[in-house]
Amino acid sequence: MKVWVSLALLAACMLLGQRFAATAAEKSDGTAEIRAGYRRPAAIPFPDRNPYSVSKAALGKMLFFDPLLSRSGTVSCASCHNPSLSWGDGLARAVGEDPKGLPLRAPTLIDVAFIEPLGWDGKFKDIESVTFGPITGRSNMNLTEPELITRLSAAPAYLDAFASAYGDSAITRPRIEAALATFERTIVAGESPFDRWIMGDETAISAAAKRGFAVFNGKGRCSNCHSGPSFTDGSFQDIGTAKDGDIGRGRLFPTSQKLQYAFKTPTLRDVAKRAPYMHDGSVATLEQVIELYDQGGIDRPSRSPSIKPLALTAEEKTDLLAFLQTLTAWSPAAPLPDLLR
Repeated sequence: MKVWVSLALLAACMLLGQRFAATAAEKSDGTAEIRAGYRRPAAIPFPDRNPYSVSKAALGKMLFFDPLLSRSGTVSCASCHNPSLSWGDGLARAVGEDPKGLPLRAPTLIDVAFIEPLGWDGKFKDIESVTFGPITGRSNMNLTEPELITRLSAAPAYLDAFASAYGDSAITRPRIEAALATFERTIVAGESPFDRWIMGDETAISAAAKRGFAVFNGKGRCSNCHSGPSFTDGSFQDIGTAKDGDIGRGRLFPTSQKLQYAFKTPTLRDVAKRAPYMHDGSVATLEQVIELYDQGGIDRPSRSPSIKPLALTAEEKTDLLAFLQTLTAWSPAAPLPDLLR
C-alpha cells in the first residue's frame, strides 16, 4: 500500500522538527534564557506623580512638534528628535538656535521611558526634569519660561488643550513638563526582526545574525552594558574614547575615578539607522564602532572592565554587524499634530 504525503505537510513536519531541534539546543546551551531577557515589556511605565492620559499625551505631542517653543519660532523638540530619523537628528552634534551647534549629539528618544536617569552624563533624574533644559538653553531653543507661558496663553488652541488635559486652562511649567514627558514616554521601539525571532520565528533573522547574537552576548562583551529589551542597562561607562577634558559624568562626581570620561550607555534600538555614533558623533559607521571596541580604547583607570581588546575575527565582526541590523524596526510615518493657534 502506498502512502501519499503532500509536499505542504512534509514541509510543515520538517519545519516543526527544525524548531524542536533548535529549542532542544537552546535548552542545552542557555540560549533560550538569554533570548528571554530581551523580550519587550507588555506596558510602558508611567509614574504615579504623572499618570498617562490621552489628552495629556496629545497636548505633549502638540508641544513637542511646535516651533513656538523656540525664540525664533523655527526650532522644535522634533528638530533634534525627528521621528523620521529614529527620534534623533542624524548629526554629529545637535544644532539649535545657535548655528555653531551644541557640544553633544542629540540622543534618540526611543524607549526613553525605560532608561532614566537621562542625559549623556545622567544629570536629569527623569524626563520631566529634562524639559526646560533645551527650551531655555541659549544655544538650543533660547526661550525663557515666562515668554513660553505667555506665548502659549495667547493661543486659544493651547488653552483648550490644557483644559482638556488638566481640567482648567492654567498654563504652568509643571504642566508643560508633565505633558511633554507623557508624550515622550510613548516613544517606544517598534517590532524588529530580532523581536520576531526571540518570539519564535526562526526565519526572522539570518544565520549570520544568529551567530552575531552569540558574539554579542559572549566574546564581544556587548551585553555587559547593552542588555535587556532596550539594549542598555542605563549605566555610565568610560569606553576608552573620550579625551581632552571631555569627562562626562565625572563632572558630577569629580572624586570618582571610575566615572571620569563615563557617558550613558545608549539604546541599540534602530542603531543601524542612527549614525554617527558616540556621545560626540565622532564615529561615522557601525563597522568603525565594532573596530573601536575590538581594539579596546584608551587604557586608563576609569576605563570599564568590559572594554579590552577582543581579537574578533573578520567573520565575527561581519556576523555582529548582521545582528545589529536586525534591531531596526519598521515604523510608519508619524502623523504630525495640528498646530492651529
